[in-house]
Amino acid sequence: MDDLVSLRRDLHRHPEPAWCEFYTTARLVDELETRDLDALYVGPETLDADERMAVPDDEDLDAWFERAREAGAREDVLDRLAGGYTGAVAVVERGEGPTVGLRVDIDALPIPESEADDHLPAAEGFRSENEGFMHACGHDAHATIGLGVLDAVIDSDFEGTFKVFFQPSEEQVAGGKAVAEGGHLDDVDYLLAVHVGLDHPTGEVVCGIDGFLAVSHFRAEFTGAPAHAGAKPEEGKNANLAAATATQNLYGISRHSDGATRVNVGLMGGGTATNIVAEEAFIEGEVRGATTELMEYVEGRAHTIIESAAAMHDCEVEINVEGKAPSARSDDALAAIVGGVSEGVEGVTSILDRDELGGSEDATYLMQRVQDRGGLAAYVGVGTDHPGGHHTRTFDVDEETIRIAVDVLAGSVERIAAERP
Repeated sequence: MDDLVSLRRDLHRHPEPAWCEFYTTARLVDELETRDLDALYVGPETLDADERMAVPDDEDLDAWFERAREAGAREDVLDRLAGGYTGAVAVVERGEGPTVGLRVDIDALPIPESEADDHLPAAEGFRSENEGFMHACGHDAHATIGLGVLDAVIDSDFEGTFKVFFQPSEEQVAGGKAVAEGGHLDDVDYLLAVHVGLDHPTGEVVCGIDGFLAVSHFRAEFTGAPAHAGAKPEEGKNANLAAATATQNLYGISRHSDGATRVNVGLMGGGTATNIVAEEAFIEGEVRGATTELMEYVEGRAHTIIESAAAMHDCEVEINVEGKAPSARSDDALAAIVGGVSEGVEGVTSILDRDELGGSEDATYLMQRVQDRGGLAAYVGVGTDHPGGHHTRTFDVDEETIRIAVDVLAGSVERIAAERP
């Protein structure tokens, strides 16, 4: 546990956003190379490069790459990650048996971390060194849990093949599809994914999480024509008006009788001065649905509205999908095994069979990949006491959660291989 806590705190000090997890991946490779693995895939070897979404521009990638180098990341590993091909897959083969996978995510968020004296990372000296970014959702703990489960499985009587997927770019829901299409899931019979917290206290385990909202993130860029707003306003084509019209009308998308839907425009901007008709504008937003089909319904309506708003104001528009994830459901048979194992884990005080996530997660791509091939998958929640909610500057993880999660998940992997539900 001391080694795992030390690793978690090191990762917490070096948070990196989607596709920029250079230090994080290199640090994990450092650890993984000391284990008795049968295969270790790094960076572009782990995913389908054509399926990456929301990849930062070269300037941002280069800046994070250099920051990782300055923080001490190994040059040979960084060379393998160049271009934002981050993440790793570790493989252990232990005789005949099924292939069991565990997915953990590794990216951070663009949130400044608290400097308050009562914020443990600040008080204990492992607050984020990358100002403006922090592990505000527990992915530092997730990566650490993945390594701890790998160690436990290696030291157990597990028979079969075990794979740990250290997945980049979850916060943008932009990495799951690339990993799912990377080929390493095609022989996986059983898959577990894990998340700490989710409004559950330390000691509580949720055996199978459902209620994933399918989601699609979009960015729409409007292009019009500039003009002097006082002298010749009629010569302009106002991109700001097109963006504003689209924003207002998006919220008028009809609800659906089959289930819940969501729409939100979270970012918008445009123009250069108060006396110039805006030539360029943008909006960024998302649509969600209780099922993939409901999300696709809202997505289709949203694209029609955006394109119509552009045409109404004689502008052009380009719509790009910045991230996407389907809905999914945890399989009962795996959830039951997690529940049975949790009963014997020290520190587990409460076991819930099910809970609804109420948000979105691109682990669903990996879950569906396995399920579509006849396998089983489950998303497991391991509670953690935290002083601030997820995605807040005071979020932290109760580090006892790491031990509980390792024991629950490693025990579940061993039992899944033995019982083959």
